[in-house]
Amino acid sequence: MSILIIMIPLTLLLLVGAGMAFFWAVDHDQFDDLQTPALLPLLDDTRTMTPGDESGEEPKP
Repeated sequence: MSILIIMIPLTLLLLVGAGMAFFWAVDHDQFDDLQTPALLPLLDDTRTMTPGDESGEEPKP
């Protein structure tokens, strides 16, 4: 039973920390656009890299 003396305040501190982190994220617009990041991997990449070309520049015609 003496472990409750440690666990209850520790749980309350973690709860307050999680609440503060959540409200900070909402205040700093972290939840404004939830759809676009999920769609980014599905978009086609117009750049094509040739073997040995690691510069990331677009190919010249």
